[in-house]
Amino acid sequence: MDIKRPPKSKIKKKIRNAVLIVVGLAAIGGITYGLTKLKPAAPTLDSSTAVIETVKRGEMVRDVRGNGTLVPDVTRWVPAPADGRVERILLKAGVEVDSSSVIAELSNPQLEQQATDTELQVKAAEADRENLKVRLESETMTQKSAIATINAQYSQAKLQLDADEVLGKQGLVSELTLKISRVNVQDLANRLKVEQERLAVAARSTKAQLNAAESRLQQLRALATLRRQDVEHLKVRAGTNGVLQQVLITEGQQVTPGTNIARVADPTSLKAVLRVPETQIKDMRVGQKAIVDTRNGLIEGQVSRIDPAAREGTFEIDVSLTGPLPASARPDLSVDGTIELERLHDVLKVGRPAFGQAQQTIGMFVLTPDGSEAERRTVKLGRNSVSTIEILEGLREGDRVIISDTSALDSYNRIRIQ
Repeated sequence: MDIKRPPKSKIKKKIRNAVLIVVGLAAIGGITYGLTKLKPAAPTLDSSTAVIETVKRGEMVRDVRGNGTLVPDVTRWVPAPADGRVERILLKAGVEVDSSSVIAELSNPQLEQQATDTELQVKAAEADRENLKVRLESETMTQKSAIATINAQYSQAKLQLDADEVLGKQGLVSELTLKISRVNVQDLANRLKVEQERLAVAARSTKAQLNAAESRLQQLRALATLRRQDVEHLKVRAGTNGVLQQVLITEGQQVTPGTNIARVADPTSLKAVLRVPETQIKDMRVGQKAIVDTRNGLIEGQVSRIDPAAREGTFEIDVSLTGPLPASARPDLSVDGTIELERLHDVLKVGRPAFGQAQQTIGMFVLTPDGSEAERRTVKLGRNSVSTIEILEGLREGDRVIISDTSALDSYNRIRIQ
């Protein structure tokens, strides 16, 4: 049986189609393979969103920054002088005071009674002293009167003795009478001497008794003055010139001696207390220069104290203010401070990048001369400051680098700048 064969033209057409299909598949495979070998296209970075800095050489000031407040350098706490009840509060925080300004008034009936009792004791002691003085003067006058009487008797006896001796020489008076006259004179002389000595002793006794009475009186007067001062101190005064910072009591409150009633600060004597992160404290020293920004003026100062222990990740730094204070300076005013650590001369520096720290090696994008592209370059960083950082390796003076955050481009070594 004969088989019908297709025409030759149809066979050629099928062969041609098969060849075209094979060639097409090969071409597609080749293109696909070529595309897999191609490098990914460089991403584009908008220059308006990037921070670009130029590497420079010159002096670099290393500094650290901290925020804090202005604190009075001279502060006085006003304590309660005695037990008492707060009757009135006359001044509130924020007013200017002097040493005699009364902040509050306390009451203490027992203290007032003690002062009154002591004053009455003084008056009684004064009366006792006057009474003693009059009595001693009377005793002295009595003693003087007795001496005067004996002295008169002695004078008469002496005259009688003189007369008897004259008469005795003439034989008109017996020897016995003459001896009696002599004994009488001697007796009166002895009595006069004793009474005079008694008067001297009485004078010393009078002086001692009056001195004792005066000492007792002075003691009571001093006690009365102290008691009266205690009562006067119930009017609690500022005790110094300054601004009343705090009043820590309320009316009706019972306070004990030593209780802090108020705080007074000298507004002309201020210091800045800054909080500096503990990671930046290692190069700080007492005496370093500082600039304190009150937001209404800059004040020069220097570090006077560094807190030995960290609190919540920060150290407190005291800065003594050496420059004039602006009119806006007030205690507890929030401030910013910049402390100069050191000055580095002839160093390569650039603006501090957002993604690198001191003494690290990082990758940074460096712009090409025409600024259309940027290539990643390995850069070794040195010491840093608030806004600049030292370049040790990887960059040259005049290079333009991107210092803003490029962490989203970490997988690329080249980017385009638009």
